[in-house]
Amino acid sequence: MMRLDGQVALVTGASKGFGRSTALLFAQEGADVIINYRSSGEEAAKLVAEVERLGRRCVAVQADVSDEGQASRLVESAIAAFGRIDVLVNNAGVMEVKPFAEQTPAAWEAMIAVNIFGPLYVTRAVLPLMIERGRGSIINLASQLGHVGGENFAVYSGTKGFVLAYTKSLAREVGPHGIRVNAVCPGSIVTDMNLSIFPPDRQAQKAQELPLRHMGDPLDVAYAALYLAAEESKFMTGQCVDVNGGSTMA
Repeated sequence: MMRLDGQVALVTGASKGFGRSTALLFAQEGADVIINYRSSGEEAAKLVAEVERLGRRCVAVQADVSDEGQASRLVESAIAAFGRIDVLVNNAGVMEVKPFAEQTPAAWEAMIAVNIFGPLYVTRAVLPLMIERGRGSIINLASQLGHVGGENFAVYSGTKGFVLAYTKSLAREVGPHGIRVNAVCPGSIVTDMNLSIFPPDRQAQKAQELPLRHMGDPLDVAYAALYLAAEESKFMTGQCVDVNGGSTMA
């Protein structure tokens, strides 16, 4: 039996990177999927077609999750399509890599809006539905930088530190309703968003710094999200699963 057979999952920022891999893996494991995107409509359409080829239902919904109204509309569209949401993956995120003193307040605001207010708005819209049903799994994409920080990542790291603390606090609050809240903390994984940090020549060097001696893949993160969505993790909440090749161990 597939691990998410008959479930409905909403994945934000799903047109590429971690979100895309997660949406596809969830579909392979039996879930119908709502994929959210902000601007990559063509990529989202391709993903819908891939999910449907797997025999699962899928809709793409354009919405900027940093806007409260659009986040609410995203959830309303998901409910209109499938009637419920069993799993929410708050994946949408933005990052600027630059010394703190050189960043503009507009850049800070963009990261705070998407990385912090995005999960807040979407989760608040989804929670009443999960509470009514007495079950649900919420998975927040944080980062290893939320644990350890990073040079030229001051504000981004701060937003991911918020996600970790928020995950733990919300898990305590909604656990009595049968809802689990966990996080995945990726690191040392090449995506479209961080290709400037890990160009091909840097990837080989970085791999040699890791205990496992190789870089990660977005699918590694997707498998961690799958575990947190599935029945196998039914006794886990308020936790962060680090997926980083061993680059942080404390």
